Amino acid sequence: MIPISVCIITKNEEKNIEKCLAPLIPYNFEIIIVDTGSTDRTKEIALKYTDKVYDFEWIDDFSAARNFSLKKASHNYVLVLDSDEFLTDINIDGVCKAIEEHPGGVGLLYRQNYYDSNGMPTCYPDRVERLFHKRRYHYIYTIHEQVADIHTNSTCYDRYEIPLTVDHVGYCGGKDSMQKKAERNNALLFKEIEKHPDDPYFYFQVGQSYNAIEDYENSYIYYKKAFEFPLNLEVQWVQVMATVFINSMTHTNRSEEALAFFEPIYDYFADNANFFCSMGIIYLNLTPPQPLKAMMEFLKATQCPVSREKGSNTYIPYYNMGIVNEMLNNLPSAISFYQKSAAYGYPLALERLQDLGVKI
Repeated sequence: MIPISVCIITKNEEKNIEKCLAPLIPYNFEIIIVDTGSTDRTKEIALKYTDKVYDFEWIDDFSAARNFSLKKASHNYVLVLDSDEFLTDINIDGVCKAIEEHPGGVGLLYRQNYYDSNGMPTCYPDRVERLFHKRRYHYIYTIHEQVADIHTNSTCYDRYEIPLTVDHVGYCGGKDSMQKKAERNNALLFKEIEKHPDDPYFYFQVGQSYNAIEDYENSYIYYKKAFEFPLNLEVQWVQVMATVFINSMTHTNRSEEALAFFEPIYDYFADNANFFCSMGIIYLNLTPPQPLKAMMEFLKATQCPVSREKGSNTYIPYYNMGIVNEMLNNLPSAISFYQKSAAYGYPLALERLQDLGVKI
């Protein structure tokens, strides 16, 4: 087994830290905890799992705290987690094999993000860069930190998937909690924009903060600013931005603008289930709606690789195909698609079946 250090930064995470650390123990990872000023029982609980708990004075810089944790790691290969992320599935032999095949790359873990949307519990998946050689890479940016080449600060490198899954609950906690989090994040992001006015990444992240609290008008403004810069449309965060930009446009009655913007660059997002689902939503929100074109987009989403896009190519498109069939007055088919979505536990599908009086 390749020795791996798990690096985690914390602050007042007593409700989450045990659920984060307990699943790590069977794998003999070195666990590094860097605490940035907890006033609750976070450190006390962490010390039950590791004696490598370090204090770090918070300076409004996530990368500084991350890089401090990397320096404390004994092993070259580091796995970076947040204290509100809980390991749910790992194939340690597969992880080691992936490292051996990509010794100079950065490993992507599969993350399921849980949050409330319009009062409904929702989950969306993504992949994030978390496993790398600490002598090759470090972190840059004070917030929404990015893994970068330690010599050039470039974020262009070999990315590969690792067989590791975590549940992320950082977006849960109610509207007030999310509002405060967005305000804290944006205060740091606006400082980054002052320092890097020509970097679209920070405009994108401000848009993300507003999107998380369902302030779609402001999220639209900042996503649009980000897209005004030259962009590599094949980069992962740009692909993510495309789908959330569409989300903000459909929520602010700009579906025609969204279609005109994304049709010319459609081919850049081939095999991206999130994008296909978002394009389907555009067609449903046009005046008049185009349900058959929407159905084609949702069908494309179901054909994307499950290992990479679980969620966006299963329960979400099935639910939306149910909506399309209701629009076409084909209730039996609509119910069938809602049932397929509900089989994955998708809350909106379960709610719709209940509204239709269908036994679940």
